[in-house]
Amino acid sequence: MSSRTRALERLSGRLLIGITYVSVGLLVIGVGLMVRDGIAPLHGGPSLDLATLRASIAAFEPAGFLWLGLLAVMAAPIARVIVAGIFYAREADWLMVGISVAILAVIAVGVGSALAVRV
Repeated sequence: MSSRTRALERLSGRLLIGITYVSVGLLVIGVGLMVRDGIAPLHGGPSLDLATLRASIAAFEPAGFLWLGLLAVMAAPIARVIVAGIFYAREADWLMVGISVAILAVIAVGVGSALAVRV
């Protein structure tokens, strides 16, 4: 394994660990706010509304922190693929760049289809 590959693995690992810590922290804050407000975990909750997410967090509402934590958890593997794709492009490994782009395209299609079929 080359030193550049090791550097990519270290960077990717740190990125995933950092995002995981942030995600867990946000989820813990959200659960703590649920306890404070007397909200039962099985009570259900509001759907994700990106337009009101910032206001929800500013108002210290549990849903805002929970949704932001969940979004961060979902962003971690996507960020990992982006970092790897940039690394491969710098190394001129076009096959791996193509694979990274294909993975991101599959994720985009999945998100797009989920948004189009809102239940």
